[in-house]
Amino acid sequence: MKQSTFNNKYLPYVLLVPTFFILVVFLFYPAVETFRLSLFKIHPWTGAEKFAGLYNFIKIFTNGDYLRSFVLSAYFAIVVIIAGLFFSLLIAILLNQKIKGMRFYRTFLIWPYALSPAIAGALFNFLFNPANGVLCYFTGFRTWLTDEKTAIIVVIIAAVWKNLGYNIIFYLTALRNVPVSALESASIDGAGPVKRFIYITFAYLSPTTFFLFVMNTIYAYFASFGLIDVLTQGGPAGSTKVLIYYLYKDFFVHSKIGYAAAESLVLFSLVVGVTVLQFRTAGKKVHYQ
Repeated sequence: MKQSTFNNKYLPYVLLVPTFFILVVFLFYPAVETFRLSLFKIHPWTGAEKFAGLYNFIKIFTNGDYLRSFVLSAYFAIVVIIAGLFFSLLIAILLNQKIKGMRFYRTFLIWPYALSPAIAGALFNFLFNPANGVLCYFTGFRTWLTDEKTAIIVVIIAAVWKNLGYNIIFYLTALRNVPVSALESASIDGAGPVKRFIYITFAYLSPTTFFLFVMNTIYAYFASFGLIDVLTQGGPAGSTKVLIYYLYKDFFVHSKIGYAAAESLVLFSLVVGVTVLQFRTAGKKVHYQ
């Protein structure tokens, strides 16, 4: 086979220029600018900057509302991750069976991932809206989105449903890579279906589960804004005001630019820290076959 070579040694670098341009303009520069702004007090009307050092960060961690949002975000993320992975795996196992019309069922259960968060939020608003919600009409309970205890539940259900398709796709692919011979051997040795799933099937699924664990963490912290904005706008009484929505309100509504920049760094550091912790703990239990 003839090996292709570049006659011009500068051509590879020229081809990489568009990629570097996008990375610098849309990733590196915003990251550096965010870090810089977090160290300044910025007037909301004139844009005048005054160096403040760590003032914004100190203000963040002495703000009771922000700390409550911090705890709420952790609770929201934990429930969304656990429930999302559990139901996705359960549905993927069912979809992996040889049943007539299974292609239709797979398409039907995967398509929610193609929807934008705003559209998904609008669908759930149609179901739970206190004025004309379908479920409100049939259940007679009209405070799904106006009660502090039930609003967060609705947002969690919507977030889990929105990401089900993404998780199911990966689990379906992983389930097809589980060797049938290993399952048959375990069955001959007397292992029941539960033991076969735990010691064989789930062992082969561990890399996929770990990957989805990390991706669902990022999703829960960063991609929930659209759902919350359409469904509850952070209410009632801040019961659904997670960190990403808190950041949006401070930047776009209250024009606290320096303060919001500090919040974005805290949120970014939190997610990176959680991801690193996942690699150091759960990552060691992953078995790559």
